[in-house]
Amino acid sequence: MSNISSIVKNVRNIMRDEDPGISGDAQRLEQLGWMLFLKILDEKDQELELIRDRYSSVIPEKFQWRNWAVDAEGITGDELLLFVTHPTEGLFAQLKELDAPRAKARAGIVREVFGSVNNYMKSGFAMRKVINQLNGFDFNKSEDRHIFGTIYESILIELRDAGNKGEFYTPRAITQLMTQMTAPRLGEKVLDPAAGTGGFLTAAIDFVRDAEVHTLDDEAVLQKSIHGWEYKPVPYVLGLTNLILHGVDVPDWHYRDSLKTEYNTIGPKQQVEVVLANPPFGAGIAEGVETNFLRCRESADLFVILMIQLLKPGGRCAIVLPDGCITGDGYKTRIREKLLTDCNLHTIVRLPQSTFHPATVSTNLLFFEKGTPTKEIWYYEHRLPEGQKSYSKTKVIQFAEFEPMMQ
Repeated sequence: MSNISSIVKNVRNIMRDEDPGISGDAQRLEQLGWMLFLKILDEKDQELELIRDRYSSVIPEKFQWRNWAVDAEGITGDELLLFVTHPTEGLFAQLKELDAPRAKARAGIVREVFGSVNNYMKSGFAMRKVINQLNGFDFNKSEDRHIFGTIYESILIELRDAGNKGEFYTPRAITQLMTQMTAPRLGEKVLDPAAGTGGFLTAAIDFVRDAEVHTLDDEAVLQKSIHGWEYKPVPYVLGLTNLILHGVDVPDWHYRDSLKTEYNTIGPKQQVEVVLANPPFGAGIAEGVETNFLRCRESADLFVILMIQLLKPGGRCAIVLPDGCITGDGYKTRIREKLLTDCNLHTIVRLPQSTFHPATVSTNLLFFEKGTPTKEIWYYEHRLPEGQKSYSKTKVIQFAEFEPMMQ
């Protein structure tokens, strides 16, 4: 973790102090997004080239990370900048128009990524320094399959202002708990409609793989059952990268505003068995969204209604919600009645305010099943470890802390 933090800190300092093109933390994060995407895609391509006959990357050889970025003494300065930004022959221009007839879906992913992000760096020398830092990560050799989540968490801690109000990285212990309690099975569709960087979906992948994937056919079924929607460009790219890192060849991952989904068009074909999510709290919503569901401008409340509709009868949901959501009068009464009537809300877990450090927000985990009304709710208050005053950068919540609850 110290090496990861050091690399992230070095990258931040290079972008902040040595490149005039980047203004603010959000742009730094977007810059990192497309670079990490190319690096991880190339590392996975090299792995697949070894284990699959006649496999070849959809990225043209000239733009594969191994051929222009790995050599620390490789192209730099104006030559590197032109390589990336040339209006017709550069990396961005070529990958935005990428065509690979034998792998159309994978090529489509690359086109979508480079159609949604930007290169902000104006110094090819600073860009070379950043690239050399990123080459300190070796995703294929790491024993920790969750290293990408750790890196992203480090980035958000270092660049605290990069996210919008109400958007927080979900600690790994929380994604693991929510996944384990909903227990997705092989062949069940798992959806996160506010997917961020894909933490819940990668937790679901690991859970199902460990329990039920024994053959290549099982793996193919698993990959087709994982679905994510994300509306912010940078998390979209990072989440897509995360799924590729977790072995999903062509992720079912979409750049879309979930709350624009027409409520009445969600039928059996669109419904899923499992929904896992930490939706944004208090985030801005597009005009007209509130009338799509009900007269409401609170994003977390709207996500509750959406998730109920997205579940098949018998489907399970685990969701992170702030205090005050679905409680109170007015439209919240309607939401609460719908949840308690259409679903069995069986468990609510209250978390300490510092769980989503550095933010301090009172949150709860809600677990429910669609199809039968609520009869009894089990409430559990998760307390900080003895002697600990709060969670922090160095003392994050651990899955083992939930052992008393799981018994």
